[in-house]
Amino acid sequence: MAKKNEDTPLIKQFFEVKAQHPEAILLYRVGDFYETYSDDAVIASRVLGLVQTKKSNGDKGYVAMAGFPHHAIENYIPRLIRAGYKVAICDQLEDPRFAKKLVKRGVTEIVTPGISFGENTLEVKENNYLCGLTVEKDSCGAAFLDVSTGSFQLTEGSLDYIATLLGSLKPRELVVQRGFEKGLKERFGDFYTTSLDEWAFVWDSAVERLKRQLGVNSLKGFAVDGCPLGVCSAGALLVYLEQTQHQGLKNICSISRIDSGKYLWMDRFTLRNLEVFQSAAGADGVSLVQTIDRCSSPMGARLLRNWLAMPILDLKELERRYDCVDFLLSNADIRADVHPG
Repeated sequence: MAKKNEDTPLIKQFFEVKAQHPEAILLYRVGDFYETYSDDAVIASRVLGLVQTKKSNGDKGYVAMAGFPHHAIENYIPRLIRAGYKVAICDQLEDPRFAKKLVKRGVTEIVTPGISFGENTLEVKENNYLCGLTVEKDSCGAAFLDVSTGSFQLTEGSLDYIATLLGSLKPRELVVQRGFEKGLKERFGDFYTTSLDEWAFVWDSAVERLKRQLGVNSLKGFAVDGCPLGVCSAGALLVYLEQTQHQGLKNICSISRIDSGKYLWMDRFTLRNLEVFQSAAGADGVSLVQTIDRCSSPMGARLLRNWLAMPILDLKELERRYDCVDFLLSNADIRADVHPG
């Protein structure tokens, strides 16, 4: 029995787990339901349209509560993610029938705007980039990782260059060094941002993490030595995956460098004015990508968006692409096999 003026054992356990993930909405498994309490319940009821009730908390009275059946979790998580919230899923770690006292619980997964695998949370025709940033004076290193596809790229350059890149690739979440959040927000705009301690961005540990993740003895084969700040950013992303229970993902098996001189860069204002990805008319309008996207697969649609976001300047590569298009236009039978529609 709870002591006077103390939380009940269940609510106390909730707050203990919540203290480990204060920035996340904690979905706390209780029997056949996921429940949220206190401030999390207020947010969940507003974002998810749940009825906010209350749960007895012993002598402390009541605490706000909102919940939903456990089998509906795949319907509710996407709504929290799209609203810009990180979600920690706390499951029962033992069978309640055999628990002597309070059922053991622990966080089994953390879902963030930049780390998601569910079909309901991803736009299959777009890359869902998680971006790490490392700033040193007037230079900045950036790493872009799509955990769902394994696409992993890094680069380094001026703050203006990185700002343009962010406008083109539109990452869902930034991972930055603690203390840099405000300055980077003022410089790059209002992205969902997560901060890590300085040690997560150290060069030596970043190199070791990357070698371990990629299964290599050296990073020389990836030609990333010229981007030390980018390497630090990539290493920080792997730290973040460890902290969110996503370490060791086998699909992350390579990394490449984005060379600024190979592409035509357009800032977010140019992309907006040209209506490349969004129409100025809003939902009633049609963007360039909507007009030309006739891809047969999500992979092709993502490639097309990347080509539009980063137009290549290499004439030989452009001619190769034109030759491929010309070949398909000239061979209707093969074209029909590739694109039955």
